[in-house]
Amino acid sequence: MDHEALAREMQDLRRQVTGITDTAVAAADGLLIAADTAASIEPEGLAALAAAGLGLARRTTDATDRGVLRRTVTYGSHGCAAFYAVGDTALMVVLGDEGVDVDRLNAAVLPAVDRIESILTGTTRTSPSTSARM
Repeated sequence: MDHEALAREMQDLRRQVTGITDTAVAAADGLLIAADTAASIEPEGLAALAAAGLGLARRTTDATDRGVLRRTVTYGSHGCAAFYAVGDTALMVVLGDEGVDVDRLNAAVLPAVDRIESILTGTTRTSPSTSARM
């Protein structure tokens, strides 16, 4: 696995979206893979909590026939925590302050999630426009 590529993806998100304070990538079971967090955040604990939250959200979408879970966002008085499914085996958590624009965050994270999945699986994805030309 290319840890430098994961770090670049997390750093790029911070540059793209004002208000992102912390990011982490974890396995679906909560084991930390990579983190770009402040000293006040325990990355292993964040990964475990994110996996638990995402697991509950996945079960909810399954039980209510809402399709495949893409993301869940929780809001607090000092910002938000957004959890994104990275395929079936991983997740990305992004913490934002009160000023983060969640729509902009989602627009930036969704393509990053595809790239992160490719990094984790060691595969290269073909974009729909590329495959249509083949």
